Amino acid sequence: MRLLLTSDTHVPKRARQVPAALLEAVDAADVVVHAGDWVDVATLDLFEARARRLVGVFGNNDGAELRARLDETARVELAGIRMGVVHETGAARGREQRCAARFPGLDVLVFGHSHIPWDTVAPGGLRLLNPGSPTDRRRQPFRTYMTAEVSGGQLGDVRLHRLPRGR
Repeated sequence: MRLLLTSDTHVPKRARQVPAALLEAVDAADVVVHAGDWVDVATLDLFEARARRLVGVFGNNDGAELRARLDETARVELAGIRMGVVHETGAARGREQRCAARFPGLDVLVFGHSHIPWDTVAPGGLRLLNPGSPTDRRRQPFRTYMTAEVSGGQLGDVRLHRLPRGR
């Protein structure tokens, strides 16, 4: 099972449109996970129309219309992996312990908000993944998203993809 992990698209505030490379990744994925800050309802509509399966949550920059269609957190089982999705996890310091306590029983937690890619494992084995942002690199050298594979109840081949600097 091919996964696409993304967050913080911020269309149209940080970019006029979703990058073409990200849309190609949406088309290639079996499941698309978006960890919030869509900003625009049209972006959610676009992902829903293109994704085979979409798991998404709202973020702090998402208004009432997006919040009416999405939850603050999501939990799904994907080919034996128990995955959670949330936008914010708080400060980097102590994140692993906080998330392990807040989300017991998960194998993977996908989050966003910081626009900073993150891949760590908490005590007890919870894998924490932040795909960064495909539209707003902030203090990072590149705009990013992640892909991963799920097979036999295992998450593997987690890759951070860098998008070109141009829009």
